[in-house]
Amino acid sequence: MKREKQLIGTAAEVEAAFYDALNRGDVDGLMELWAEDEEIICIHPGGPRLHGHAAIHASWEAILERGGLQIRSSQLHTSHNMMSAVHSVVEGVTSNGDEAAHLVATNVYLKTPAGWRMVSHHVSVAPGPVPSGPLPTNLH
Repeated sequence: MKREKQLIGTAAEVEAAFYDALNRGDVDGLMELWAEDEEIICIHPGGPRLHGHAAIHASWEAILERGGLQIRSSQLHTSHNMMSAVHSVVEGVTSNGDEAAHLVATNVYLKTPAGWRMVSHHVSVAPGPVPSGPLPTNLH
């Protein structure tokens, strides 16, 4: 039985729900946050570009088959307008209480008739130690 999607008021609320679902290992809850459009994209660290609900759902099932991940997002940088938002975050992944890796993620959201929804999640392994302090303003 398919759950009815809730109207979500902001991109920030979608992002909070996304990381909560990841930490709980809730694949169905995670997928409810994606736009219904098949033009959604997900790229896991070191992985291929996944396109559409079926491929993205299958990837999350494989990743979360042993339960939730311990991911803490920080250093949020946002760019948004009335209909879209781009969030860049640093993801701290922990294992047994120790930080095992840090990743950089770009999450893209669109405002749809059903509220804000994710349309892209792209994560890469970040080199070196976890950065501290504010993000630089001159990225290129």
